[in-house]
Amino acid sequence: MSSEDPVGLVVQGTTIAGDDPEIVRIALDQAFDYRGDVTIIRRDGTEVEGYLFDRRSERTLEASLVRIMPTDPAVGRIEIAYPDIAEIRFTGRDPAAGKTWENWVRRFAEKKLAGEKASIESDRLD
Repeated sequence: MSSEDPVGLVVQGTTIAGDDPEIVRIALDQAFDYRGDVTIIRRDGTEVEGYLFDRRSERTLEASLVRIMPTDPAVGRIEIAYPDIAEIRFTGRDPAAGKTWENWVRRFAEKKLAGEKASIESDRLD
């Protein structure tokens, strides 16, 4: 990881330690954009795995928090304060990885040029 990009490319399997408050802030912004599940390890050692659907990045780290929908729906939504986060793991598969508009148009054009059936129907996400 370079000094310009202290978190680096976030993909499935990436783990980011929560030692530096600014790194935590950047990592949680990226976790919010990530469409797979994440696992947050709290400083007390407990783990929460689920989809990070909201983050409140306030002026201070103490006032900032994330909201996560755990993989166990019986648990309900959980709020976790930024200072309580010891580690963030990008554990779930991002179903939209590599599925940009540009990639879709390129694949569509390649199929058409090859004489194959090209459809506007989307690919299955599973």
